[in-house]
Order: sequence, then structure tokens, then C-alpha cells
Amino acid sequence: MISKLNTGKYPIFTEKMQSKEDNITINGDKSLKRGVDEQTIIDVLTKRTYAQRREIAFAYERRAKKDMISALKGALSGSLETVILGLMKSTAQYDASEIRGSIKGLGTDEDTLIEILCSRSNTELKEIKNVYKELFKKDLEKDVAGDTSGNFAKLLLALVQTQRAEPSAVVDYEKIDQDARALYDAGVRIKGTDVATWISIMSERSVPHLQKVFQRYKSYSPYDMQESVMKEVKGDLQRSFLVLVQCFENKQLFFANRLHDAMKSKGAKEKMVTRIIVSRCEVDLKKICSEFKAQYGQSLHKTVLEHTKGDYQKVLLGLLGQEE
Repeated sequence: MISKLNTGKYPIFTEKMQSKEDNITINGDKSLKRGVDEQTIIDVLTKRTYAQRREIAFAYERRAKKDMISALKGALSGSLETVILGLMKSTAQYDASEIRGSIKGLGTDEDTLIEILCSRSNTELKEIKNVYKELFKKDLEKDVAGDTSGNFAKLLLALVQTQRAEPSAVVDYEKIDQDARALYDAGVRIKGTDVATWISIMSERSVPHLQKVFQRYKSYSPYDMQESVMKEVKGDLQRSFLVLVQCFENKQLFFANRLHDAMKSKGAKEKMVTRIIVSRCEVDLKKICSEFKAQYGQSLHKTVLEHTKGDYQKVLLGLLGQEE
């Protein structure tokens, strides 16, 4: 028997279900070489957790005497290959690889860097740092510092240093008021912006605390926090603060909005769609689907159907699961 992990979203993988898996684990040449059976690969790998996919890979290696990831690379191509290979990484491995890809070589993919570093929890960032070191033998803080500059670099480094407080059962109303006032005094109230104060508060306070701070902030400022960010800072720094604030307020809505932006015109921004769906598929994808439908009156499932095609569409729909 191959495994026992079940999250409610994925079926338990047992011997009874192994007929399809056998197309990969036993009959490797049928699924992964001659006349590739993409549908079986999609059906099997999108309906399992990462732990279960790893067990399938181990079983494949034992029986086929070859590495399954190498076989997948040889059998697949294009967008389908990108998604499937992403699924063969843990969430932290995937995030670390995406960050590495965004800063490696000439130029920086700030969009990816901002999305990941500004939307992940403290616990997730700690794991990403450890995995980054394991995979690339490099220090994430040093790589981020070497590829960014100014206040943008200071904000990202403050996040990577994972100094954020853990949520507390005690609500400190005095501290909430102090932080709300400090954000106002450092921005809208003065000419220019005391960015260091904004970075300190937004990188060190717990998320529930910041949610209350932003509510209190409105009693001091004529603008809410997102509007204040738009007025006070520009460029990558603005985009970073906006992602932070949006994720503090409703992280799943943030991702739903990103997916909508990536698929609102003809076709889709595949890189962004892939990154969000693969990285969130075992985290909060069902909640993102709910937020998407509530916000846009149409399911994410239907939007993917309208803006993608072929095996790429099939693998995304496999990860989204049955439309509710």
C-alpha cells in the first residue's frame, strides 16, 4: 500500500486506486515515453498531496529503475511540464525555486519576488529560507540584498528576517492606537514619508494586530491604508506595501484578484496563473476559489476554461478540482 495522507481535498491513495498509478509507476514507457499519456499523468498527480506524489516517484524509481522527474521532463513539454514539475516540489521548495529564478541572471523579476515575499507567513518564510539554503547553497537574505536596493531592499530584507510577532490572545488596544498613529504621523500627516517606521510596523507586528491597526488608522487619516500607500510611495516599494496590506486584510482575495488580472483579457498570463495555483494548491486554493466567485460572480473554474486550452487547461482544472 502506498499511503495514508488525506486532507479532505485529496483522495486517500490505496492499493484499490493503484490501477491508474500503475501506468506511471509500472508501465513507465506507456505513460512517460512512447505516446505519452498526459491525461493519466494529470489525473494522478493533480489529485494527490505532495507527500503522495513523492511516494509515487519513489515507487516509480523502484520499479522502472529510473528517476520519475527526469522521465517527466523527457515526456512532457511547455506549460504542462512547468506545472507538473512544480507539483513534484514541496510548497517551500517551489517558492524557493521561484525566488531563485526571479533573481538569477540578468535583471530581476520583481513581480514574483514581491508576490512571494510579501504574501507568505512568518512560518512559511522561515521554511523557504531553510530550503533555499539547502537547494542553492546560498543565503536568501544575501541574494535579496544583492539584487534589490534602497527602501525596497530594506522592506524585503525586514520580511526575510522573520521578526514578525506571533498572534496574541490579548488585544493591546493602546499598542493598536500607537501603531495607527505612528503610521499616520510617518506618512499622510507629514511632507514626505518616514518609510523606516512603516517597514518596522508592517514587518514586525502580528497579522491580527495589523488588521486592527488599519481599522484604527482610519480614525486618524482621511485615507485608508491602501490609499495612503498609493499616495506616499512609488514603484516597487509601493507594490510591496500594497501586497502586504492586501494580504493582511484578506490574503485569499488578494490571490483571487491576481488571478483575475492574469485572465481578464484574451489568453492568460500563464506564469502568474501557474505560480499562484501551484503554490497555493495545498494551502488555501479552495478559499481562493470562493473569494474569486464572490468577487467576480463567475467561478475560477469557468474563467480558466475561457482563458486557457489544451493540457495546460486540463492540469489547472485538475488542481482546482470539481466546481462547487
